[in-house]
Parts: sequence; structure tokens; C-alpha cells
Amino acid sequence: MHRIKELAPELDLAGFSTWLGQQGVQHRITREPDRQVLWLAHPEQAEPVLAALEQYMGDDDVRDRVNRAGRAPVRGGRWQPSPRHAPLVLAMIAIAGVVAWLTGLGENLVSALFMYVDPRFHDWQTFQGRLAGLTETLASGQVWRLITPDFLHFSVMHILFNAVMLWFLGSQVEWMDGKGRFVTLFLVTSLASNTLQYLVSGPLFGGLSGVVYGVLGYCWLSQQRQPRFQFPPALVTFALVWMIIGFTPLPEVLGIGRMANEAHLGGFLGGLLVAMLVPPPGQRRTA
Repeated sequence: MHRIKELAPELDLAGFSTWLGQQGVQHRITREPDRQVLWLAHPEQAEPVLAALEQYMGDDDVRDRVNRAGRAPVRGGRWQPSPRHAPLVLAMIAIAGVVAWLTGLGENLVSALFMYVDPRFHDWQTFQGRLAGLTETLASGQVWRLITPDFLHFSVMHILFNAVMLWFLGSQVEWMDGKGRFVTLFLVTSLASNTLQYLVSGPLFGGLSGVVYGVLGYCWLSQQRQPRFQFPPALVTFALVWMIIGFTPLPEVLGIGRMANEAHLGGFLGGLLVAMLVPPPGQRRTA
């Protein structure tokens, strides 16, 4: 171990120490008669660790976020949330389940109430028709349709996969970054994914996968600026490869059917946009 910094004995560094451990930083904090000492196994990590420590000590908001992350349910390197960590994410999954039941997994006419525009009353075969249908729909006050395609699902596996991924990633955003940040991320990625998919192919689509891609994009990019999320790096590579495959005929050849590829792309770009424009919790913009 390498002696990195001496600190006042009264400082409570328990949350910071737990957070460092979750980031994979091998360290110890020891007590001497009139000080605490931070030790690191790898001295090359000293600069980012000391920068994080300075933020932790100097900013109440950062300290609250780090302590919250330190209390996060991470065991064996895996995020293990409970309903109290992410009630909004849980509510979204529950709504998707209810909608799946009401619509018979997209098989009955109730589904039309949740589509981007009602395909029975609008021409959506051409781009101009889709634009006109969108304009008429919004003018009639049916603004909810910009969001509700998220909750449409067309098979049990479809909703289960989206629910698992949203619970794993979205619960981390809600717990680490707060409910306001999660709602903002949901709205931006939902609007981006649904709008792009509709403009390209029309209203016959649905699912939370666009939002899932958006949350993944947000977590990946924001993680570069402030490490706090728990997910395997290979998940991003897998998701991007799967999205690229979706633009080829392979899914239909394999019997999977057509995927909402533009929704995946729009959601992912929306998540990256939120990560770029909104600083990680505790960070301040400088002029």
C-alpha cells in the first residue's frame, strides 16, 4: 500500500471508502493518533481518487450522492435493487404489464389507443401522410401518444426482456441520480425513439426497448465523467451489435421478425444527448 494523503481525524469517510470499493479501487483508510491516512494499492490512481475526494469534502451534494452510492445494494459486483430504490421504474414496468393485458399483447383494438397515431384514421403509408397524421393527432390534444407506444408489447418475451433491462439499468439511474434525472431521461429518450420510428415506418410499433437503449447510452457516457453505475462493459458492445444486426434482414430470416431499429437508435442517441448536456450529479458547469 502507498500512503497518499493525511486527513483530519474527525472526517467521516465511510461512504467515500465504500464508494471507492465499488469502483474497484484497492485502498485502506487507517487511523493514527491525530489523523486519518488514505492508502492506495496502485499509486497511479492517486490523481483521480484525490480529485474525487476533494469534491466529496467540498460539495454537500457530491457527498450526499457518494454516500447514497455507498449505501447502494451492490453485492459481488452486481447491482441488486429493491422496490424502494426505484419506485418510478417499477411503476413503468407495472404499467407495461397492465397495457399488455388490456391489449392482449397488441392483438385487439385497444392497442390503437396507445399507438403514436391511430392507424385506422390516418394515412401513414407515405412520409407526408405520417407528418399530416402527427400534426392532426397533436392538434386534437392526443399528446399522450408521443409516450404511450413505450408500453405496448407484442409477446411475453418482448416485455420480459425490456422489463429486466430497464429494472437493472433504470433503477441505478433513479437511485444514484435521482427521480428528476430519471424522468428527464425517460421523456427525452421516449420522444426521440418513438418519433424517429414513427417518421420512418409508421405507427405499428411498441415497446420499452428504445428507452432501454437510451438509459444504456446515458449510463455509458455519463459513467466516463463520474463512475457510479454497475454494468458489464460488454453490454454496450452487445447492444450496439444487436442494433446493427436489426438493420439487416437477419432477424426476419431467423424468424424473430422486424425490430424497431429506429426506436433503438433514437433512444440511444437521446440518452447520449442527456449525458452530454446534463452534468453528472454534483458537478457544476463552469463559464
